Amino acid sequence: MVRIGATVDRLRDWLRVHDPGYGALRRAARTALIMPAMFALGDKVIGNPTLATFAAFGSFAMLLLVDFSGTIKDRLLDQAALGVSCALLICLGTLASRTTWLAAVTMALVAFTVLFAGVVSSVLAGATTSLLLSFILPVSLPGPVSSIPDRIAGWGLAAGASLVAISLLWPSPARNPVRDGAIGACRALAGRLRAEIAWVTSGGAEAEEARRSAVARADAAVERMQRLFFATPYRPTGLSTDARAVVRLVDELRWLNTIVLRSAPRKDARRPSRDVCAVKVAAADVLEHAADLLDDPHAPSDRLRSALERMRAALADLERATMSLLPAAGAGRGEWPGRSIVSSLDPGFRAQELCFVVAQIAANTGFATAATRRSWIDRLLGRQPKGLPGLLTAVEERAGAHVTRDSLWLRNSLRGAAALGLAVLVADVSSVQHGFWVAFGTLSVLRSNALSTGQNLVRALAGTAVGFLVGGLLVYLIGTNTTLLWGLLPVAILLAGLAPTAISFAAGQAGFTLTLLILFNIIAPAGWKIGLVRVEDVALGGAVSLVVGLLFWPRGAGAALGRALARAYADSARYLAGAVAYGVGRCDPSGPQSPAPRRQALDAAAASRRLDDTFRGYLMERGSKPAPLAEITGLVTGATGVRLAADAVLDLWDGDGGAGRDRSAARRELMSAAASMTTWYDHFAASLIRREEVPDPLAPDQVADGRLVQAVARDLRDQDGHATATGVLVIWTGDHLDAVRRLQETLVEPARAAVSDHPPDPLDGVLRRGIRRRG
Repeated sequence: MVRIGATVDRLRDWLRVHDPGYGALRRAARTALIMPAMFALGDKVIGNPTLATFAAFGSFAMLLLVDFSGTIKDRLLDQAALGVSCALLICLGTLASRTTWLAAVTMALVAFTVLFAGVVSSVLAGATTSLLLSFILPVSLPGPVSSIPDRIAGWGLAAGASLVAISLLWPSPARNPVRDGAIGACRALAGRLRAEIAWVTSGGAEAEEARRSAVARADAAVERMQRLFFATPYRPTGLSTDARAVVRLVDELRWLNTIVLRSAPRKDARRPSRDVCAVKVAAADVLEHAADLLDDPHAPSDRLRSALERMRAALADLERATMSLLPAAGAGRGEWPGRSIVSSLDPGFRAQELCFVVAQIAANTGFATAATRRSWIDRLLGRQPKGLPGLLTAVEERAGAHVTRDSLWLRNSLRGAAALGLAVLVADVSSVQHGFWVAFGTLSVLRSNALSTGQNLVRALAGTAVGFLVGGLLVYLIGTNTTLLWGLLPVAILLAGLAPTAISFAAGQAGFTLTLLILFNIIAPAGWKIGLVRVEDVALGGAVSLVVGLLFWPRGAGAALGRALARAYADSARYLAGAVAYGVGRCDPSGPQSPAPRRQALDAAAASRRLDDTFRGYLMERGSKPAPLAEITGLVTGATGVRLAADAVLDLWDGDGGAGRDRSAARRELMSAAASMTTWYDHFAASLIRREEVPDPLAPDQVADGRLVQAVARDLRDQDGHATATGVLVIWTGDHLDAVRRLQETLVEPARAAVSDHPPDPLDGVLRRGIRRRG
């Protein structure tokens, strides 16, 4: 008994390491119970082999190949929607199954639609394999129209059983990793702000140690959130309103950590003003209340709104205090020390920059919680919280962002469609015994580049061969004793479900082969030969994947990442330049007016989405990376920073008209700075795809700072000596541009490391021409 207990403990420890949370074990155990039961019901009780086959594979698809997150209510709704969608695909697959060319073409069209639709929602992306399996099975088993009811009935049994299983059999705890990560990051960043204020106001070794600990906790929390965000090959957000709002927090919290880090006090810094401290403490309050509300969406939101109002009031007090220290409007122009004026406004700018992002975090928290609290009738009618785009708008933006030739998601969808269409064609033309295995083998080994596809083919064949040897031996020893085969079937299913996560892809293929060998010998005993057929079919399907992988963008995400980064930086920089042009139009009504850069904002957001998805594909691909992952992540985050800087400039000027002054000189200075910044980022973007030298960072221009201050000298105080806001906004707009300039220093070295080891790509010329045209 002691030995048995020790073995159980070791097995539990091993599972805890290889299957954290026991997610794979949970899915495998459910499938091991439900799949044999549904198969027995169809085969032994109802006596319908077609129904039994679809009930077995439906249980496999809906319990093992998909695992929705969220509350139990959300999971049941998603599972039911998946069952209905699969039924429609079964009808379509059966109708196309009796004509070879129609089956192949329809398979390609369905595969593209299902694969590309995943870009809209992580729920759809997570159900991709199950949806494809529900079409591959009927299209690979030619049948008349009269077989549709039996096929749907079998899958319907599996769908109904899956609803019961996920509700009652070891139900998964409600989870939303991204939301949990955002909650932890909000609290850690609030703690960091408080610790840094305590350190600069009180000093001492104890406060210094507390500050260092808070910084480490904040960095770790943001890193954990970022790791969770990029942990899947698809963007972890659904079409539900709260999911769309929560995922926006990731970019904002990542950049907030950079802002806090960049503006952190130093030992030699002068003692910060009481107003600066008040702003940061108020911002910490907002972050803490946002975390509380995310954690409990049904709690009252009054405290978050009150904290947001206090932060805005503290920022207004700081701005008034800052402007009260500026010289009078009548001071001689030669007496204006440009750099010192800009420096005196810097604490207010840092506070404004911090408060803008914190306010965005609070707004998205409010959207998420308001969406969660909606009544069922509002959810049914699709009514959104005020200020959040509707469902159709979200679908259009997400799908539209990837309707471009340099989208990795579009390429992968086209690759998968071609591979599965060709697999169905090859299986039908070659008259293999089980065409389903050819198509499913193609789906199993196909990856985003040819190298990974080839490696997966080798692993799939090795695992299938092992499963064939083990299963063939078992079938040979058991013979025609189906009772023993029924007893082994749940064990084989458990192994097939657990092995890919806990052991390896090859081990999963071995378990799946063993399961199929047992299953088909129960249906029609054929001995070990069925395993040999399985090996041949997997080899054929894998060969199809390899050929398609070699023909369709064989270099995968590694080649696409440079283009995605280039487009994101170029579009974000152009958006920032448009925001500056809009701002100077607001402050100088006498000059030409530029509209709000809505189109540029959409382009930058679309490029950011493509970059996110490409980076995920890059992380998922095997093989060495041209630069350390932390540096590549920094490049990805930097593109987000440029885009958020443009958002901040727009927010800065939306409430200010600034009429009545001639500010043509200020216009010239800001537009010149924006043009220099855009030119640098265009050059930087081109260097990521041309393999030419990455440009050196732009040097600070203190003379330009002085000219900008001179240009708005009269606006800092009016003739009555009262402080005015417009001049400060002009200088703060210049500060935003300078912040984006300083960002260049953190981008150059990682870019040089990535470009030096990155081979050229045939589409780089296309992207270069696109950047020049849009410039």
